[in-house]
Amino acid sequence: MKYYLLMGTLALTILFQGCVSNKKYKELEAKYADLQQRGRELNQKYQGSQQDLSGSSARVKSLEEQIAAERKNVAALQAALDKCLSSTKQGNVNISKLVDEINSSNKYIQHLVNTKNKSDSLNMVLTNNLTRSLSREELRDVDVQVLKGVVYISLSDNMLYKSGSYEILPKAGETLSKIAKIIKDYRDYDVLIEGNTDNVPISQTNIRNNWDLSALRASSVVQSLQNTYGVDPKRLTAGGRGEYNPLAGNDTEAGKAKNRRTQIIITPKLDQFMELIEKAPEPKKE
Repeated sequence: MKYYLLMGTLALTILFQGCVSNKKYKELEAKYADLQQRGRELNQKYQGSQQDLSGSSARVKSLEEQIAAERKNVAALQAALDKCLSSTKQGNVNISKLVDEINSSNKYIQHLVNTKNKSDSLNMVLTNNLTRSLSREELRDVDVQVLKGVVYISLSDNMLYKSGSYEILPKAGETLSKIAKIIKDYRDYDVLIEGNTDNVPISQTNIRNNWDLSALRASSVVQSLQNTYGVDPKRLTAGGRGEYNPLAGNDTEAGKAKNRRTQIIITPKLDQFMELIEKAPEPKKE
């Protein structure tokens, strides 16, 4: 109403501008321009509101369609469930049997996971105990790893033997004594001593080849653990792998040095694994 009143006033002013001062005329002209601008802004807001309303309506429609589809899915699932529940007793028995078998399998899987975690924990304790007892100098020639639940202690030949020999050096005694203590602390584990060489042929009158050298070196460590450090020989196995189990290429001196090693491999006893297998759930008869 005020807008039209002001417009009328402006019209009268135009008709009778001779009766109005120039200053007053300019003020009215400015107000008129301002009203035109406000009118344009209101029109733009109106158009924007219409667009927002249209978009909201579309979203509401889409949501309603989704809700309807979900309700349809729920109804179908409920119908399937009702059909299952109203099936014969034999069908219910089969479902119950299947659920029991799934639960039994899940329990066995959890049992295996717990057993593996326990085994890994024991191996890590074994590794940490061994590493803590070794000096910095010894750690340069001793590598300790846990792979798939098995502890591998790798000793370099420089620490254990003279070149081309299977006689144990006196300086290796302290390291072997620490390893022997760990082995005796974990009496539930079997121990394999495995000799490995590089591919350089051996030239000794009493050693035919690298097979002989690797086996003799493993035997020397086994006998030292038994005779000098009191490890039960029933737990020990000596084996040689010659040059056929390399860790690195033999084309460099560094690679050959890695391959010349004696590994002490500590594993759980076989009957512990068999005990796990015997606990596996038997399939239920129909």
